[in-house]
Amino acid sequence: MTNAAQTTTDALSRVLGRTFGLYVQTHGYHWNVVGPEFRRLHAAFEEQYNDLWNALDDIAERIRSLGAHAPGSLAELTGLAGASPAPAQSAEAMVGALMAGHEALIEELRRAIASAQQDGDEPTVGLLSDRTAWHQKQLWMMKAARA
Repeated sequence: MTNAAQTTTDALSRVLGRTFGLYVQTHGYHWNVVGPEFRRLHAAFEEQYNDLWNALDDIAERIRSLGAHAPGSLAELTGLAGASPAPAQSAEAMVGALMAGHEALIEELRRAIASAQQDGDEPTVGLLSDRTAWHQKQLWMMKAARA
């Protein structure tokens, strides 16, 4: 593997870890949300965690297609996930924490895109650009629901 490919797979691994962290957080909120917005948020969180779960496979398979091993243990993934947010108790706090999680992941995706662009890795740029667009849409929808 070239140094350029290693830089991109390292960036993809960080995206994988952050995606895993946001998946776990979102699924936990799905289980624990309460209040007048329960039904809407329960469904929205389920939609999000399902997409995040599927994205994990796409990102890990991209790492493998570049010749590296994808982080596959809980310790590896949580080590790459970033800081764990404090458990949110209210629906409003959950939405706020998820917004922060999506924002952090968008920043990680932007760094990974820059790395893949520098390496001339267009398939990775495409995958990460699609993920960025999805996270931006989720962020917009949560912000619009709070307005």
